[in-house]
Amino acid sequence: QVQLVESGGGLVQAGDSLRLSCAASVRTFSSYAAGWFRQAPGKEREFVAAISWGGAITYYADSVKGRFTISRANAKSTVYLQMNSLKSEDTAVYYCAAKLTSRSYAYTEGYEYDDWGQGTQVTVSS
Repeated sequence: QVQLVESGGGLVQAGDSLRLSCAASVRTFSSYAAGWFRQAPGKEREFVAAISWGGAITYYADSVKGRFTISRANAKSTVYLQMNSLKSEDTAVYYCAAKLTSRSYAYTEGYEYDDWGQGTQVTVSS
């Protein structure tokens, strides 16, 4: 089991940018696919972005495509979510997730992930 700690959330205005980080407690983070999900108040958790263990494959939700970028630095056991042109509808708690896998694939379903962080709040004021 890997522990994940998110950071970088905060209160920003519409149009601003934020970069979220997710630090993993394992040195072999290169064996893990990773993803970002979010949950707004009163709504179901939803997929945001995913990345394969090597970083070659990425997927995005349509709502963030072109604005958000997922990346990773395996030497630092960290995955990032760069969020640009933020909108009020991006307000949510953002969760990082990881899955130990030998498959070079980016997983988009929450049930596919084994480990989750505690989340970081992102609030975008309009």
